[in-house]
Amino acid sequence: MEVIGGKWKMAILNHLLGGTLRFGELSRAMPTITPRMLTRQLRELEADGLLLRTIYPEVPPRVEYSLTEAGASLRPLATQLEEWGHWYRRHITEQGSPQDTPEGAAASVDA
Repeated sequence: MEVIGGKWKMAILNHLLGGTLRFGELSRAMPTITPRMLTRQLRELEADGLLLRTIYPEVPPRVEYSLTEAGASLRPLATQLEEWGHWYRRHITEQGSPQDTPEGAAASVDA
């Protein structure tokens, strides 16, 4: 969880599963992430060996991000998490919020 945990890492990896992207493309794909946070998450993913940062010697410099073999190996996990997320949304929509039930209300009071 230390490597892929957090709000943004799996989202970034999911976008890169589709192929190589530049910073601006990632930023547009996730409009609610700040540039500072995106930079930070990309650096951490690179340090953990999940993505490759390629800098092209151009003016202005072009930087592209792609998955390493280790990053690409997360595809089945990402697919399962996405499927679970869809199931969970359907389940919550059908059942109501967990806090809408007596069990959920008691659990939140006990917490």
